[in-house]
Amino acid sequence: MTLWEGVAVLIAGVGAGAINTIVGSGTLITFPVLLAVGLPPVTANVSNTLGLVPGSLSGAIGYRRELTGQGHRLARLSVASLVGGLIGAFLLIRLPAEAFDAIVPVLILLALVLVVLQPRVARAVAARRKEAGAPVAEVGPLLFTGVLLAGVYGGYFGAAQGVLLLALMGMLLQDTMQRINATKNVLAMIVNGVAAVFFLFTSTIDWTAVLLIAVGSAAGGQLGAKVGRRLPPQVLRGVIVVVGLVAVIRMLLS
Repeated sequence: MTLWEGVAVLIAGVGAGAINTIVGSGTLITFPVLLAVGLPPVTANVSNTLGLVPGSLSGAIGYRRELTGQGHRLARLSVASLVGGLIGAFLLIRLPAEAFDAIVPVLILLALVLVVLQPRVARAVAARRKEAGAPVAEVGPLLFTGVLLAGVYGGYFGAAQGVLLLALMGMLLQDTMQRINATKNVLAMIVNGVAAVFFLFTSTIDWTAVLLIAVGSAAGGQLGAKVGRRLPPQVLRGVIVVVGLVAVIRMLLS
């Protein structure tokens, strides 16, 4: 990796850390950059997952005030994320690399659709919350299963995991979006963390990429928690969609 390639990976890490804290989809920033500097797809995905763990932790710390009073909810949903993340990481290692090359473009396109639809989902959530009245913070079987499946997705390929979690919890929990976003950051951290531990013993890792993304995403997590809410959401979605489409085209042509 050249100096300028390293700078590009570091900057991508900052962007991914900030975007993951705000909504998710940061992998759609870092993954294409890792491909562009020459990493094989599976190695890029594994290295990216490890590198984003400090960013997830940083974002969770940045939202620590919104986590107050959510201990019971987090205890239950964390189990789902833990199990789902392990299953997803296991599938990534057990399935052949050709399967990853075929599946990931589809997953990226799905992630981009979710990113584009997010404003509509947010409006639907707000309308439902207004009709429902008093907040209810219960974790039912449907939400538990949904978070588990989102964990499987995140353990296999993390793009838009946060969007999935926000949509699920936003529709099935009665709480403020900021508190739900804080929960999302913790659950994404658990998925990334358990997958990262699994990959340490089973995968080929580019440690230079891991270090650069880790430093960048940790800084980006704090940036996202402090000032990211002020950024125009249309700009963020536009960047994510463009970068994601570039990644799909690159993978299809390679």
